[in-house]
Amino acid sequence: MKQILLSLVLALAAVAPAAAQPVNSGHITSELVADSPSIAPGATVHVALRQSIQKGWHTYWRNAGDSGEPTTLKWTLPVGWQAGPFVWATPRKILVGPLVNYGYEGEVLLPMTLTAPAGAKAGERATLKAQAAFLVCAEICVPEDATLTLTLPVAAASATPDPKWGPPIAAALAAAPKPAGLAAVFQPKAGQVALAITGQALKGADLAGAYFYPYESNVIDHAKPQAIERGPDGLTLTLTAGPAFQGGKAPAELAGVLAFGDRAYEVSATAGAPPASAAGLGPPPVKTGSPGADLGLATAAVFALLGGLILNLMPCVFPVLAMKAASLAGHGGGAHAEARRQGLAFGAGVLVTFLTLAGALIALKAAGSAIGWGFQLQSPPVVAVLALVILAIALNLSGVFEMGASLQGVGSGLAARHGLAGAFFTGVLAVVVAAPCTAPFMGTALGWALTQPPVAALVVFLALGIGFAAPFVAVAFAPALLDRLPRPGAWMEVFRKALAFPMYAAAAWLVWVLTLQAGATALARILAAAIVAALAAWLFGAAQRRSALGKRTLALGASAAVLALGALFAAAGPGYADVSATGAAAKAELDYEPYSPARLAELRAQGRPVLVNYTAAWCVSCQVNDRVALSTRAVADALKADNVAYLKADWTRKDADIAAELARYGRAGVPLYLVYGAGGAEARILPSILTPGIVVKALDAAKAKGA
Repeated sequence: MKQILLSLVLALAAVAPAAAQPVNSGHITSELVADSPSIAPGATVHVALRQSIQKGWHTYWRNAGDSGEPTTLKWTLPVGWQAGPFVWATPRKILVGPLVNYGYEGEVLLPMTLTAPAGAKAGERATLKAQAAFLVCAEICVPEDATLTLTLPVAAASATPDPKWGPPIAAALAAAPKPAGLAAVFQPKAGQVALAITGQALKGADLAGAYFYPYESNVIDHAKPQAIERGPDGLTLTLTAGPAFQGGKAPAELAGVLAFGDRAYEVSATAGAPPASAAGLGPPPVKTGSPGADLGLATAAVFALLGGLILNLMPCVFPVLAMKAASLAGHGGGAHAEARRQGLAFGAGVLVTFLTLAGALIALKAAGSAIGWGFQLQSPPVVAVLALVILAIALNLSGVFEMGASLQGVGSGLAARHGLAGAFFTGVLAVVVAAPCTAPFMGTALGWALTQPPVAALVVFLALGIGFAAPFVAVAFAPALLDRLPRPGAWMEVFRKALAFPMYAAAAWLVWVLTLQAGATALARILAAAIVAALAAWLFGAAQRRSALGKRTLALGASAAVLALGALFAAAGPGYADVSATGAAAKAELDYEPYSPARLAELRAQGRPVLVNYTAAWCVSCQVNDRVALSTRAVADALKADNVAYLKADWTRKDADIAAELARYGRAGVPLYLVYGAGGAEARILPSILTPGIVVKALDAAKAKGA
């Protein structure tokens, strides 16, 4: 009996791999493991380098990113044996201060192929030795080495998979990035690289959070965000170019791994123009709390319609609401037909302007610009001209000059054609001044629209315009409401002049925005232009009064025209200083730091909760939230008590980093409020209309268990 048992033990030993002892080199325990208990002559098995990494530490991928070194393995094999390279697992981004590295935490298997020579003899036992070198990092980096061995029996035939390591190695191989027949091209442009990737594997896939890990370390700036534009056949990533693209140079190939969700594919791109099917009109919504991630066209259109209705109640539209009120009052007491015509003209002005802005936004997005809703107000010349236009409207309402009988048809002697033109222009102006505001539902709908083909995007913007115009148009077609308004009379002149003051306030606000964008010099410039514009308006009014008396007006009219053109040139001309909003902004009630991706990464790496406020001086919704909710004692106390860092991402001037982050969260514009929980937790998106209670509750949750 003893001889039988001994024979069984020897037989099992002949086909079982020798148990290799794991090696603990300090912060990592490593070993070589095989997916098969033996290997046949000339056959191939998979061997994996297993790393068990100490919590809080990490090792590196084949491209370590901004710093670090990849893991290496140097084999010492018997004659005729061959080992292949690592099958690298998909890495993850590891934020270390301002740096972004690529690597692994916890446990990772890096498989490779091992081939026995055809002349290997059954019954032999091959001892395989390898020298592993790791760079293991946390706040500091420690190089560690391990000498690893694996003894593998040679059997006459292939064995069944090893029950312990066969399934994990098979899973590692299945999850590793692999080719999927994807077509890819890249195109350098102005310090950026557009990487367009298309293929069947991407159609219909949830590409939220897609990220490109390049094989070479010098082709992109790893710390910069990667903006995503999704199209019907794939996506386009906008990458910040690295040293390989400097001086007009470009690599022959841009290769790496595209990862999203639990999928990862190998990509090899050549130079070329991105196809239209690889990009929509903006970045896809993400699922990290973003309510717009799964919208369809019908839902997005309904959201846009509701957002347009609510937009009428936002503060930025108040001055134009006053003009609407004046127009309605002018048609009280039975002037139904004229009211309906002007209602339709106003609606037409709204829709034409919304579609024009949508077309411009779509075209600029397609050209690679990082912009969103309200983009026109990021240009100091546009803000300056709009301030003069609103000043002119206020002067008109004050009676300094007339356009028709007024811009909106107030007065008894207005011709119909003038009234319709005024109503149409009021619709145009209403949309222009509404741009600084984002109403509830609106941001979600626009964020979705800018990920879609042009037709779908235009449908959403059209629904937004219909919602915005609907209340005024509906009232114009409601005789019962119009009949309740008093008949036109002398009282209207007083009402009209009173309505000029909200317009003066709007012009003053735009001047303030301009100073934040372009500094104190811009203040002197716009005030001088405003004085000249006011003089032009006064001369034009004087010419109108002389004309009514039958006197000559050529000199006055020509002088007014020259001065008006001079004011516009002074406002719209070049020469505005590029002043950062953070340097020009007034001191806030809350202590905050200027936002940057590097600072956010540093704070998250420290484990601190973070509140990020994406705002702009021209965003009235943002300013209201700041005054009503953020700049309150309750929020200030919560920030201090919960040790929350407060970052302000000011989008008053164009900023590609901020635009990319807005895009990543499916937003086309500001405001956006993110709360990152303690311990590096992902962001929670707060509502676009805040109260102190909402903010305090989110900050407390961020400290307690992550947002």
